[in-house]
Amino acid sequence: MISNQITYYKQLDKEIALIFKTSVASKTIAAKHLEPTFSNFLSNKLMIIELIRKGVPYSLFNLIQHQTPFTENDWAAFLDVSTKSLQRYKQEQGFHFKPLHSEKIIEMAEVTNIGLDVFGTTEKFNLWLHTPNYALGNTQPFELLKDSYGKEMVIAELTRINYGILA
Repeated sequence: MISNQITYYKQLDKEIALIFKTSVASKTIAAKHLEPTFSNFLSNKLMIIELIRKGVPYSLFNLIQHQTPFTENDWAAFLDVSTKSLQRYKQEQGFHFKPLHSEKIIEMAEVTNIGLDVFGTTEKFNLWLHTPNYALGNTQPFELLKDSYGKEMVIAELTRINYGILA
């Protein structure tokens, strides 16, 4: 299982490096001075903004989608598109998501990255996402991921759990 995650992060690193090395729009000072890895990408808001504005390529979305605990139906709901549209995007050569969709994809990647760091496995993280949480008003964290404010609440709770601060 850990080797699967290592392989996954290597694939993400390779994809991020490809995106930023081949990008004419890669103007951010931070992007020029950091090794373009997935971890550096998630910790650098300027790189995130640059990619969101450019549009997340389907190839990156596909890698992110396979690591998250979210189903295709979940993704369709997050992105406010049909599952048929997602399947059509997969078939289009060089497809890039619109900025609004790209932002949601990156948000879910951030949540997943933190959730896997806290819980260690996708299964444990998924269980936590679907269990009502007292600190979140007895709401399932998954339900809060549908908007940015809810996502921030989920990330804050994951951070508290990571530091041992329980409600």
